[in-house]
Amino acid sequence: MSVIPGGLAAAAVLGGAGALAGLGLPYRLRVPVVGVLTAGVGAGGVTAGVAALGASHWTAAFPGLLPLAGTHVAVDALGGLFAAVAGAVVVAVAVYGIGYAAGHGEHGLGSRSAQAVLPLFALTLVLVPIAASVSTFLLLWELMALTSLLLVFAEHRERGSVRQGGVWYAVMTHLGLVLLLTAFALFAAQAHGETFAALRAGAQGISPTVRGLVFVLAGLAFTSKAGAVPLHAWLPRAHPEAPSPVSALMSAAMINLGVYGLVRVGLDLLGGGPAWWWLGLMAVGGISAVYGILQAAMASDLKRLLAYSTSENMGLVFIGVGACGLFSSYGDRPLAALALAAALLHVVNHAAFKALLFCAAGSVLRATGLRDLDRLGGLRHRMPYTAGLFALAALGAVALPPGNGFVSEWLLLQSLIHGLQVPGVAVAVVLPLSVALIALSAGIAAAAFVKALGVGFFARPRSEPAAAAKESPALMLAGMGLLAVACAALALVPGLLGDGLDRAVAATGLPGSGALAGGGVQVRLADISASLSPLWVVAALTGALLVATALPRLYGRRRRRRNARLWDCGGGAPTPRMAYTATSFAEPLQRVFDDVLAPEQDVNVTPVRESAYLVERVRFERRVPDRIEHRLYQPVLGALAGTGRAARRLAGGSVHLYLGYGFAGLVVLLLVLTVGW
Repeated sequence: MSVIPGGLAAAAVLGGAGALAGLGLPYRLRVPVVGVLTAGVGAGGVTAGVAALGASHWTAAFPGLLPLAGTHVAVDALGGLFAAVAGAVVVAVAVYGIGYAAGHGEHGLGSRSAQAVLPLFALTLVLVPIAASVSTFLLLWELMALTSLLLVFAEHRERGSVRQGGVWYAVMTHLGLVLLLTAFALFAAQAHGETFAALRAGAQGISPTVRGLVFVLAGLAFTSKAGAVPLHAWLPRAHPEAPSPVSALMSAAMINLGVYGLVRVGLDLLGGGPAWWWLGLMAVGGISAVYGILQAAMASDLKRLLAYSTSENMGLVFIGVGACGLFSSYGDRPLAALALAAALLHVVNHAAFKALLFCAAGSVLRATGLRDLDRLGGLRHRMPYTAGLFALAALGAVALPPGNGFVSEWLLLQSLIHGLQVPGVAVAVVLPLSVALIALSAGIAAAAFVKALGVGFFARPRSEPAAAAKESPALMLAGMGLLAVACAALALVPGLLGDGLDRAVAATGLPGSGALAGGGVQVRLADISASLSPLWVVAALTGALLVATALPRLYGRRRRRRNARLWDCGGGAPTPRMAYTATSFAEPLQRVFDDVLAPEQDVNVTPVRESAYLVERVRFERRVPDRIEHRLYQPVLGALAGTGRAARRLAGGSVHLYLGYGFAGLVVLLLVLTVGW
């Protein structure tokens, strides 16, 4: 019991010390000291989270910290899981960040402001899951948003696009805060209390209409934070522009808290709800999964590709959470527990491989200054460790063994396939469609990451910076190595989570699934008579690979080999311009989904000066914009801009005019008060 408050207290103290060190220490000491203290924040979160997963529970109230409401915290298995995941990501990224910031000098992540904010951001990631009242949760949620926003702006002096991405993030995250504030205010007013215990106790006495409104408002806020379509517009703008360690923290830890909030409010505090809640969530998840990975497959910016991949994986998680609520609404609680266990396990797996992918992308950016896959290539020879680590994480992202994403997606598919036994027309339609969308997203994900790995790390360098790239420093490799160990452990021995995942599921009021209980290497699903041993799957694949590579070698030794020059059609040796680029690799897939993606193309023909009939240069450009952003957000932004221009006419600069506005407003206010009285 004392482990949890001790871990949280250590995290809080180290976070505050890290902020002070970031402001006060000289540059040479600032980066390593802040990095160590930030890693300590993460270690405190891991300690408290693991203790909560081990059946410990802790609650506390601090009446004097916040006026009127006070501060309430509680650590159960569900909050402990998310705190442990966030803490583990913080530890690895903090180690990586020491080496990363050391190469940026006093700018970017190495600046005083960024170094002061980084440990505070890490602290909020650990503390949000332990909030146990509306005021405490909203305070920590807003602190998390503000600190992450400041870190997104860390490199604004180096690239103008950072400001645009930061503004999008600021607007979207605070619109989400307004929705969340409205939902909690309505919930607390109806439940006659603002602590989570009071909300939980009073939820069943609230009318179905109000419960549905609370769920919709909170769902919009939390899915926006998780980057789900169509509220994802900030994610592919902010994540690529943030410093790479910050991108890793945001994509592998912060967005998970959107999932946490939805599970906490929808399944725990509200106690579940009717089927339409969860059918809507599954629809959002399915659209996010397919649309996100389609945009990732089209992207040539490496970090933008990874950002869209985050939307895809959060879509898969929301399919699992939605299936859990759907099964629970029909009374099949064991199957609901399995679907939630699959979703939570995928949160853990995604945190591991996505943090590693962003760190590897940061290593490439640090070595070359490039994010454009069309200008990379040949990095396998110049950055072999980074290439190998990226490949390991990419296996997890495409959910193929021995990748760690394989087990969680297998569990999710098992819950959906066996859910067909649940009666109901909606279930019979939605579940097969969900299975098809998951399979489609997995196939497109394979194409996206084959493109990222093959074009970015193989072939020949397509630019001078790529040809001159050097491997990352030891601390950056060490941070990535920690994440790689986590990916391998989750892929081979998922039972390491043991009973902790069951306790996290049980914290929502569902029975444990027992899928990973016992800590073994085998995943057993007793209720549906299915099992899987990832270790044996990897062993079988390794054996098949060895046989496939050994037989040609043995057969080739019996025949005489003759070396000859490859026929080049008389064109000379291949050049880097002849290799596939990311754009050309994605072009066949773009043709298949042409109606969905609606690409834009432009041809500029420049004639020679002497004659308009002779062509000097032809430039062809093809873009795949985000159609949802273009059709949903651009009209709204245009209307707001028009309203702003119209409102300027009211500001004529005349004091008499402003006094007239004030007098008119006062008269209207008095009339309203008189009528109301």
